[in-house]
Amino acid sequence: MREDRLLIADEFFLIAHNDSRGKAKLHPVATGIGLASGLLGELILYGHVTVTAGQVAVIDRRPPGDALAHTVLDQLIGEPQHRAVRTWLSFLGQTATTSVGERLARAGVLRRQESRRLLRTSVSYLPIDLNASAWPATRLRALLDRPDPPNVPNALLLGLVVAAGLSREVLWSAGPRAHHRLNVLIPALPAPLRELVGHTEAAVGAAVLRGVP
Repeated sequence: MREDRLLIADEFFLIAHNDSRGKAKLHPVATGIGLASGLLGELILYGHVTVTAGQVAVIDRRPPGDALAHTVLDQLIGEPQHRAVRTWLSFLGQTATTSVGERLARAGVLRRQESRRLLRTSVSYLPIDLNASAWPATRLRALLDRPDPPNVPNALLLGLVVAAGLSREVLWSAGPRAHHRLNVLIPALPAPLRELVGHTEAAVGAAVLRGVP
């Protein structure tokens, strides 16, 4: 499925939290939608689900090797009456930051930290190695400057970065070639992934227009 150790949602998480304090670059709702899309994208790349005409369909019920991907697939199978991509982006987005953060903590990439203030406990995920946490954005920037096109998983990750509003995290020091390549990569994605990116961008845009709290 991929050429790298980390999965799509993991790398999106690191790009969206590229900060020594684990602070998100986006509003929590936009972050959650982007991560939810990454989790659905992983299942598409694994060959377990597809997206057509705004609907998610399970095409392989066999459990994936990754525990979180297995959980998401079980949720899709258990709620067959709900098929709209936007519904699943909203639902999965409510817990995606925690679930992906925990996956990265189990992998030894992040460290889970709890902070207690008055009657509330907040959880953050801090980078163990700042260079390792910054690597996904650096890697994508380098890929855009290469003459050969990125593979499909990398192109999907780039699409999700753009859809969620994280482009500057990848392109801040990139040249004109990188900006041009990014504009042509997303339309060239396989149809289910291209549609997923489109729905992600629309869902993030709708959240912004609603003035999410």
